[in-house]
Amino acid sequence: MSTVYADATTVFGGDQDTFTDGFKPSTSSIKPKDLDHRQAGAGLGKSAQPKLVNDFIATTDYTLEERPFFFPIGKDGLIAALEKLDKQLVQSGRSRILSRKSPTVWGSREVAPGKLGLINHGGNPKFLTKPGRYPSFPFRNWWARKWYGTIGLSDTVIEFQGLTVVQVSQNQAAVVSDPQNHIFVIKNSGFVAFAIEGTYDVLSIVDQTHLPGVVKDRLTGVTLGWTHEVKMKSKISAREEREYVVATFLNIPANNCAILQRGDDLELLSAGQSVVTNPSVTLRGLFTLGENQLEMPTKDIFTRDQVPVSLTIYLKWQLTEPLKLTTHGYNTPYDALRDKTQSILTQIVAHLDYSAMIKQRSLGPDNMEDGTDPSSAFLDALRTRAMDEMHEAALEYGIVLKDLAVIDRQFKGEIASTMDKLTTRALQAQVEAANVDRENSNKVKQEEGALAVARIKAQSANAQADAEAYKIVTAAKAQAQRTKIEAEAHAEATRLAAEAESEAVRIKAKADEQVLDQFARDMQMRRIEIQKVQAYGSKTVFVPAEGAGAQMGNAMAIGMAAGMGADARR
Repeated sequence: MSTVYADATTVFGGDQDTFTDGFKPSTSSIKPKDLDHRQAGAGLGKSAQPKLVNDFIATTDYTLEERPFFFPIGKDGLIAALEKLDKQLVQSGRSRILSRKSPTVWGSREVAPGKLGLINHGGNPKFLTKPGRYPSFPFRNWWARKWYGTIGLSDTVIEFQGLTVVQVSQNQAAVVSDPQNHIFVIKNSGFVAFAIEGTYDVLSIVDQTHLPGVVKDRLTGVTLGWTHEVKMKSKISAREEREYVVATFLNIPANNCAILQRGDDLELLSAGQSVVTNPSVTLRGLFTLGENQLEMPTKDIFTRDQVPVSLTIYLKWQLTEPLKLTTHGYNTPYDALRDKTQSILTQIVAHLDYSAMIKQRSLGPDNMEDGTDPSSAFLDALRTRAMDEMHEAALEYGIVLKDLAVIDRQFKGEIASTMDKLTTRALQAQVEAANVDRENSNKVKQEEGALAVARIKAQSANAQADAEAYKIVTAAKAQAQRTKIEAEAHAEATRLAAEAESEAVRIKAKADEQVLDQFARDMQMRRIEIQKVQAYGSKTVFVPAEGAGAQMGNAMAIGMAAGMGADARR
């Protein structure tokens, strides 16, 4: 009686039960209740009595019953299981299902390797297991036979003329109904069965890691898990058919869990892949064990002076014991916290006045009072007492409350409206006074700013004047230094030119001194005369500076000067 399967589910394989993950029972007696409900699924073998697994979800495991013409598919594969079934049918006096025909080289019916040939032999199934060609009707005694083609040996489901074959992979699960409408689930293996009375119906092949039904928290939006219900149609009258849920698959992510219920009993199902076939067991709900946070509005609460107020609070919690929560009848942690929070806040706000409530926009650990305000005691009570009582109350439901704060409040009623007007006027007066103070402060700051600006400007002008003076002094020094350097350079150049000219005259005189030939000297004198004429012009009269000629020149100059003086006196 296996109702919950998971990754470590026991599956059948041959004549012995096989346990995954290296788990294998000893030969001593092992009670199902000593096994985890995920490992307690018994194998699909042969037993005179159905076995039981987890006591909570106990139901008959019909895969363990002694069934005629029912064989698991072991390591030898599908053909070996069909041979076992064929042998049992022959021993019971029934027709065999494996054809004894052999392939030929000229037939038109071909069975490829990895395929089975299907033949309807008078309403009974026949299989061609040997690959090759087979003759068509009517050769080789094909009377009363009809060819139905081929089908793959590895197909997940094969149903033909009362024969049912199921082969599922590691990630698949097959939900099967036997001829008595008993439900069982096949995982990681398969079976071959021939129904003499009734049929084996494969209701669904389920992909366990991709279940279609997503379950989310309706408030926080957190994904809690995935579910899938397998239904079976049942004909209850000549005109009416109904569907009934026969198996529920669960895929629970890490850090989440599920609560199963049977009558008044509850059981926790941890994360993983599971399937429930026990009709007495229902899924109570899926829960997350991680942290959650939410803003929750409360109902109207009356203050001590009968002013209704609606609060918006911030809650942060973590569910640690889901069984406690469901035992108290709550489906979500929010439902439990909402009722308890409403009760505790009603008791605390009933001791607060409207004036004390209006003073703060939000009440939480970030805006603690200094204790001098007479209303701070009530506000502290709202912060500390509510948190303490809520934390203690939440533990009863298996919830750890990590934070609580009132982030907004809305006052209602005529009294609140009147008080709001008065409060608004007072606030306006305070705002106007604050505006006047702000204007005065702004003017003072403007004057201080202007003074600072003037001071900065004066300092800037002084700095600029100092810079200009320094610039002029530096320029004058540079000009004087330049003039001095130029004068020294000019004097040095003049001295060097004079020395060069003197040296040239000396060298030339020495050269002229060394000319001894009279003709050469005369020729040089004539050259000098030519140069003089070229230098002063052809009309220039040269007066000798020595001898009689020189005296005549002096007399002519004196006469000309006397004449010019006489003309001037006239």
